Amino acid sequence: MTGIDPASDRSAAPELPRPRSFWQRIADRMAAFLGAERPATPPEKSVAFTIAVIALGAKMAKADGRVARSEVAAFRRVFTIPRSEEKNAARVFDLARQHTAGFEAWAQRIARMFQPGDPVLDHVIEGLVIVATADGSLHVAEREMLDQIAEIFGIPQERLIIVIARHDSESACPPCQVLGVPPDASLEEGRQRWRQLIRENHPDRAIAAGLPREAIRLAEARTRTLNEAWQQFRDSRTPA
Repeated sequence: MTGIDPASDRSAAPELPRPRSFWQRIADRMAAFLGAERPATPPEKSVAFTIAVIALGAKMAKADGRVARSEVAAFRRVFTIPRSEEKNAARVFDLARQHTAGFEAWAQRIARMFQPGDPVLDHVIEGLVIVATADGSLHVAEREMLDQIAEIFGIPQERLIIVIARHDSESACPPCQVLGVPPDASLEEGRQRWRQLIRENHPDRAIAAGLPREAIRLAEARTRTLNEAWQQFRDSRTPA
């Protein structure tokens, strides 16, 4: 069928059954994505988010020289993969990690899918941090890769540090670092910052934006971490 204006009203277009499953479509997009000079923006952000985590997640898992089981398990925690789709998901993961080099090009392609500051880019970074820290520590090569990807995505280094602090047990990050306030911040300054971050990261915002379940789960994890950090920050400034 030709002559269809892509900007026309969607309600005028007939609804056609999807011939392939969700993960099969992602695998097809991944294969096309690898060979395309400039990929077209996927029609739904959930697909773009999934491709980003799979592609960069596979390379992140490989950054320290090996792909640990815990890193694969971390990927499964972020994404709910139906048993019937495990083979297709594995195909995507293996396709993405065929080459350890070239993650910068992947990050640049993903960045072009979204407007600067799009929350999906923050979700991708957090997914990568979860994979990188799944084996118990953040390797130097993994941190360097995260720094470069964050720069490509336009994510400030301060924000990346906060994200890493949420998941890296070895960082021993104090609550002020999680909240993004200086060590000498007052109780009221910490309270205002905590409330701001809760508003920005609340799962309801992800739901209202139509983001996928994975993004909603990450938002829930962030709010739990922020609440814990605020409680520790408050207790540290409240006389016994």
